[in-house]
Amino acid sequence: MSETTGAPDLGALVGDWIDWAETGRRLGVSVSRVRTLIRENQLPAAVPSPGAGQQVPALFVQDGELLKGLPGLTVMMSDHGFDHREIIEWLYTDADLPGRPVDALVENRGAEVKRRAQAMH
Repeated sequence: MSETTGAPDLGALVGDWIDWAETGRRLGVSVSRVRTLIRENQLPAAVPSPGAGQQVPALFVQDGELLKGLPGLTVMMSDHGFDHREIIEWLYTDADLPGRPVDALVENRGAEVKRRAQAMH
């Protein structure tokens, strides 16, 4: 937890972050397209530590594509009032699944993650 805000330290929670340029390189798209994905709530991004620019958890890009199930999950959670920091925090900490929700998405168990997210609102 951050001593000033009470929020978790996302930088430490996630560990491996990539900037927008690296995100675009891994996806094969422009930084402008990355910005659009973030603005349209298809790709959550946050500032991992004070003074850092907005970045994306590296696990969110797999084999040149967005992590399967992530765009729909992010849109759904955003529609229910969660901001990107809260979405990232939930994906990396929720204890209701066997493992973290982000790991379930990586393992192609997205339906399980979506059910848990829908039950939260």
